[in-house]
Amino acid sequence: MVEDGGGGEEEEEAAEGEMPATAAVPALQRCNGFLPGKEAEDGGGREAPAGGEERAAPAEAEAMLAAGGGRLETRLSRRRLVVLAVFSGYSLVNAFQWIQYSILSNVFAGFYGVSFTQIDWLSMVYMVAYVPLILPATWLLDTRGLRLTALLGAGLNGLGAWLKCASLAPNRYPVTLAAQAVCAVAQVFILGLPSRIASVWFGPTEVSTACAVAVLGNQLGTAIGFLLPPVLVPNTPNDLDLMAHNISIMFYGTAVVSTLLFFLTGVVFKEKPKYPPSHSQAVLQTLPPEDYSYKQSIINLFKNIPFVLLLISYGIMTGAFYSVSTLLNQMIVTHYEGEEVNAGRIGLTLVVAGMVGSIICGLWLDYTKTYKQTTLIVYILSFIGLLVFTFTLDLGYLTVVFVTGGVLGFFMTGYLPLGFEFAVEITYPESEGTSSGLLNASAQIFGIVFTLVQGKLTTDYGPRAGNLFLCAWIFVGIILTALIKSDLRRHNVNSGIMNLDVKAV
Repeated sequence: MVEDGGGGEEEEEAAEGEMPATAAVPALQRCNGFLPGKEAEDGGGREAPAGGEERAAPAEAEAMLAAGGGRLETRLSRRRLVVLAVFSGYSLVNAFQWIQYSILSNVFAGFYGVSFTQIDWLSMVYMVAYVPLILPATWLLDTRGLRLTALLGAGLNGLGAWLKCASLAPNRYPVTLAAQAVCAVAQVFILGLPSRIASVWFGPTEVSTACAVAVLGNQLGTAIGFLLPPVLVPNTPNDLDLMAHNISIMFYGTAVVSTLLFFLTGVVFKEKPKYPPSHSQAVLQTLPPEDYSYKQSIINLFKNIPFVLLLISYGIMTGAFYSVSTLLNQMIVTHYEGEEVNAGRIGLTLVVAGMVGSIICGLWLDYTKTYKQTTLIVYILSFIGLLVFTFTLDLGYLTVVFVTGGVLGFFMTGYLPLGFEFAVEITYPESEGTSSGLLNASAQIFGIVFTLVQGKLTTDYGPRAGNLFLCAWIFVGIILTALIKSDLRRHNVNSGIMNLDVKAV
């Protein structure tokens, strides 16, 4: 398939920048333009045209894939690594801007002369903005494509960073809130892309790892957000001018980096590679785009009971992570007064351990395809990790908090790419962006509720009460995850099992 705007560059990429995904490509069976194995029903998410007209006869579709135009040929583009790196970069900056206020909640509360609750809203605005905007964002991704969505995410990210530079005065809390709201809108065009980029650009033996790396960029941004702001902006309550100067270094540096990444996005991102990287993508590319219905796709997802269970369980786990990240500073300084820098380091430990967990889980999924088993085990271990973190937080030993925080982060943030990839598997051939977007919307809703309730419990009764509240919900998530039926549709297509009534083991 020829990319839009290819020209001579595509010819060169075809000659030098593409690598065969497989040495020999087996012929696809019973591909009729619908979800393979679902010849006469709309369960795959795309209805047959009105009047009983077939989208493509089996023989015709087989000919399209196996012979005509090299449609069946799958290759890996070298550009995929650059696309992944640039996306991870601006996702990193967006996550950094999310957490940079919360980890310095006492500093910014003093600088702007506002309450801790108002500083918490600088984090929660990310969650609030996501929920109403996710459906328009996923519609844009499905109808206008990957490149435009990526440019919007990177561009709004840079715009929000520059607006923050105008809020460097104690009376400008509304300005910094508005700037953070722009970054929150940018996040809507970022969080749903990892599974789409992985599916469109990467082969079946690396797709889960690629998704994990794409999520890793966001996690790394959170990690840097825990580490760097306390170093750049030490608490100087008696010298607001010095505090404003330190904050300006952080704000202007972020703005410059995000602008550079926006221009790199414009240069690097393309809609898709010249050749599909997998059989599942080759099948999807034979479906006429005019037959696609975004509304029907949403309906199909909510009729998919395993996906609905995953939607709730993913929201619980990720919402709990958002809440812990937002309130970590308050939890630490409650028991360890004056340890803002170490609070940031503990947050860094939590996220870095989660990054390692993400990569290990991605590699494991690519090797074993044990999506449900891995997801359930990680969920249970996250529950245990949060319990241990809760009951060791007040022992008076920061070293213990570092260790327990690292264990908690390894499993809790390592879960994030698992949910994305599991959703794509059980909802194929629905859009990866739509399923990921709905998962993130669920996470934002639970994150808002959990942050507000845990924050109130932490203020009134201490960190232990807030953490036990999260533990109870994560236990509910374990039960829901155990109930999910594992029907690995995408894996079956890539394995040549074209009748999807046959389950992968």
